[in-house]
Amino acid sequence: MAGGEGTRLRPLTSNQPKPMIPLANRPMMEHIVMLLQRHGFDDIVVTVAFLANNIRSYFGDGSEFGVRMVYATEETPLGTAGSVRNAMAELDERFLVISGDVLTDIDLSQVVDFHDQRGALATIGLTAVENPLEFGIVITAEDGSIERFLEKPTWGQVFSDTVNNGIFVLEPEIFDYIPAGRPVDFSGEVFPALLEHRRPMYGYVCEGYWEDVGTLEAYTRAHKDVLDSKVVVDVPGFRLQEGIWLGEGAEVDPRAELVGPAVVGDHARVEAGARLGEYTVLGSNVMVRADADLERSVVHDNAYVGKGVSARDTVVGRSTDLRAGVRCEEGVVLGDECFVGEQAVLTAGVKIYPFKTVEAGAVVNSSLVWESRGSRSLFGRHGVAGLANVDITPELATRVAMAYATTLKKGATVTTSRDSSRAARMLKRAVMAGLNSTGVNVDDLEVAPVPVTRFQVRSQRSQGGITLRLMPGDAQSVVLRFFDDSGTDISADLSRKVERLYYREDFRRVFPGDIGDIDFPPRSTEFYAAALMAAVDVSAIRGHGFKVVVDYSFGTTAFVMPNVLSKLGAEVLAVNPYASTPGAAAFDPQASAARVSGLVRSSGSQLGVVLDPDGEHATFIDDEGHVLTEMQAVLAMVQLVASTSEPGCRIALPVTVASRAEELAAGLGAEVVWTKVAASALMHAALADDVSLAASLDGGFIFPSFLPAFDGVAAFAKMLELLARTGTRLSKVRGTLPATHLAHQAVATPWEHKGAVMRTLVEQAVGEVVLVDGVKVLHDDGWALALPDPDDPLTHVWAEAQSDEAALARAEDYAERLRSMLPSPSGAERTPGIR
Repeated sequence: MAGGEGTRLRPLTSNQPKPMIPLANRPMMEHIVMLLQRHGFDDIVVTVAFLANNIRSYFGDGSEFGVRMVYATEETPLGTAGSVRNAMAELDERFLVISGDVLTDIDLSQVVDFHDQRGALATIGLTAVENPLEFGIVITAEDGSIERFLEKPTWGQVFSDTVNNGIFVLEPEIFDYIPAGRPVDFSGEVFPALLEHRRPMYGYVCEGYWEDVGTLEAYTRAHKDVLDSKVVVDVPGFRLQEGIWLGEGAEVDPRAELVGPAVVGDHARVEAGARLGEYTVLGSNVMVRADADLERSVVHDNAYVGKGVSARDTVVGRSTDLRAGVRCEEGVVLGDECFVGEQAVLTAGVKIYPFKTVEAGAVVNSSLVWESRGSRSLFGRHGVAGLANVDITPELATRVAMAYATTLKKGATVTTSRDSSRAARMLKRAVMAGLNSTGVNVDDLEVAPVPVTRFQVRSQRSQGGITLRLMPGDAQSVVLRFFDDSGTDISADLSRKVERLYYREDFRRVFPGDIGDIDFPPRSTEFYAAALMAAVDVSAIRGHGFKVVVDYSFGTTAFVMPNVLSKLGAEVLAVNPYASTPGAAAFDPQASAARVSGLVRSSGSQLGVVLDPDGEHATFIDDEGHVLTEMQAVLAMVQLVASTSEPGCRIALPVTVASRAEELAAGLGAEVVWTKVAASALMHAALADDVSLAASLDGGFIFPSFLPAFDGVAAFAKMLELLARTGTRLSKVRGTLPATHLAHQAVATPWEHKGAVMRTLVEQAVGEVVLVDGVKVLHDDGWALALPDPDDPLTHVWAEAQSDEAALARAEDYAERLRSMLPSPSGAERTPGIR
C-alpha cells in the first residue's frame, strides 16, 4: 500500500510520496520490500497514487531487490480496500497486505502461519500502542477471533490498546465484500461486514517493532530507534564501531568528532572541526563543513551544511543548502532544495517548504509554506511588502501592527487608511485589531490618499499612522507603510525596533477594559484641502486662469482633487477621475504621460500632470506636450523655487541627482543639502526649518511649509503657483535647464560581500570620497556612486560625466571594479580588470 500523501509529514512529503522518504538512508518502502523478501514474499503488487512515478522509477520491476513488482494505479482515491480491489487481477491466491510507509520488523511468516492454522478468511495484525486514538482498536477472544473493533476512536471510546497495524492476510474471497467503483475502507466497511456475516476473521497480536511514522516527531523517533537497534533493519554502510555506520566512499576528517550512534552516507564528507552528535544521519553526498555542529538531526542526500552551522533535532531535505553560521533550533524541518543564507536563524518548530529561500541574516519564527521567501529583514525600502495573502497574511499584519503599537504609549492613537483594493481592506482590518489589542486607538480614514493620511497624523491627535496599498506595478503585492507623529516615514531605528519586537513576539497585551477604540474622523479630505489652500497663493493661481489636464490614475486622489481644483479656479480636463482597483493596478506612468501629452496639445492647456494612484508622485507635461523626465522635473522645480524664495534657501536632494542641480541652485542664491536616497531621509531633511523643497528622482516632491512628505497634489498646486508668480511657461523653464548625463548599472552582490566590497572601494578610490549614502567618488567632470540595494543582493552604480557615452563608460568601469572585488565561484579572488 503506497498511495498515501503523508500530509502530516509535510514539508518532507510536499514533493515526494511518503513511502519514498528516507529512513536511515533507505526509502521507507525499501525496508518493507526487504522485510517481505526475507519472509519469502517474492511477488509484490504496489498500489500507487500520489507521485506514483517516483516509486516506479526507483523500484522498477523489483529485480534489483530480488522480487517481482507490478503496480496498480489509483486514478481517484479508492480507500484502503478499494485500492486492493483495484489490483485484484494480480491477487488470485492468499495474499498479505502491508503498508509501504511504516517501519517494522514483525515476523510476517508467523502472521501467515496463524492465518493458515485458523482457516481464516481475514487475519488482522495487531500491535499494542500507548496512544490508540489514531488507529483502529480491536478486541479479540482467547482464540484470536475478533469480537469488536472501532476505527480511530475518541478517548471515551477507548476499550483496548491493541490496534490494527495495517498488516492483513486475506483470501481472494474477500473481494466479494469489496464493492467496485467507489471508495471502500477495510476498517469502516469490509471488516464490519465480515463480522456481521460471521465469517472467520481473526486478530494476531504481533511481536516486534512497529511504528506508523505518521508525523515529523515519529520520523525523528524512528531514526533514534533504528540507531538504538530497537528495530531490525539493514542500515547501509560499514559499521565502523558500536553505533557508527560509514557509507561507501565517505570521508570523515580525523579531526572531526563523531558521537555515536550516527550514520554517514555514501560519499558524504565531514571536515575537520565538525561535530556529529548522537542520532545524526547524513545521506549520500552530504557535505558538512568545518565547525558545523549537528545533533539528533537527519540530513537527506546532496545537502550542504556550511561552516559553523548549528542544528538540533532538525530534518534537512534533499539538496538543501545551509550557508555558514545558520542556526536551526529544535523541531525545524526544511523541505527539498531550500536555500538558507549565512547567519540566518530558524527558530524552534519552523517548517520551510521546498524551494524556498531564506535570506542571509534573516530570523524566521513562523513557517514558510506559501511565502515566496524568508527575508533577512522585515522592512524593505517601502515598508513591509510582499505577496498579498501569501507573504503578507492577516496573521502577519496583526503581529506587525502589535509590534509597532508596542513602541507607542498605551492610549495613543494611530491613523489608518488604505487604497480601494480588497487585499488592503482585508489586511487593514487585521492591522486595526492588532493595534487595539495593545491598547492603541485607531482613527480610520478608510479609503484615502497617502498624503491625506500623513496630514491627518500630523495635524490631529495621532501619534503614528499605517496605510496599506497595492505595490506600484504589482497588483498581487501589498505594502504596509508606517508613519511617525510628524506624518513622515518612520526612521530606520524605529523600523529595527519594530522588527526586534516582531521577531521576539514581545507584544504588549492589555486587559479587556483597556482595549483600544476605533473612530472615523469626519471631513479629513476637506481639512486637507483647506490647509493646502492656505499654503499656496490662491489669488495668483486664480488670476492666471490656468487650463490643465489631470490624470488621477484611478487613484484615491479622486476624493481630493475636485475640492482643490474648484478653489484654484482652473479649467480642468480630468482623466480617469474615479477610484478603481483594476485601473490603479494597471497604472503605467509612461503610457499615462503620453496620453496626457496628446490631450495637452490638442486642448491648448498650459500644464498636464499624472498623479500616481497613491497621490504621492507627479509626472509633469509642459504646455508644448513635452513629458519632463524625472531629472528635468527636479531641475525645473529647483529653478522655480530658488528664483522665488529668499536668498539662502535650502533644497534637499538625494545623492543620485546630477551635480548640475547644485550649480543651478547656487546661481540663484540657494543651497543644496545632499541626503541619502531613501524617502525617509528626504523627509527627515525636510523637517528642518530652512528647507524650502525636497525632491526625489521618482516624481516625489516635498514642500515642508505644507507637509514634510511626498504629495503629488501639493506639488501640482505649487507648480501652478510658481508658474503664476514667475509669469512663465513650463516649456520655457525646460528650455533653460542645463543638460545632464547620467548612467546606471546594477552589479549582483551577495549579501555577505556587500560590506567588504564597499570597504575595498573606499580603500582603492582615487580622489575625494563622499560617504553620505554609499560610496561616492568625485571626479573633475562628474562622479561615480556605488550604493548597496537594501532589498536585493545588488549594488547600484550611478555615474555622471560630460556626455552620455562618458557617463556610461564610467558606470561600466565602476561596475567592473565591483565585480573584480567579489570572490570567484571557486572561492579564489578575481583578478582586477578581468571579467
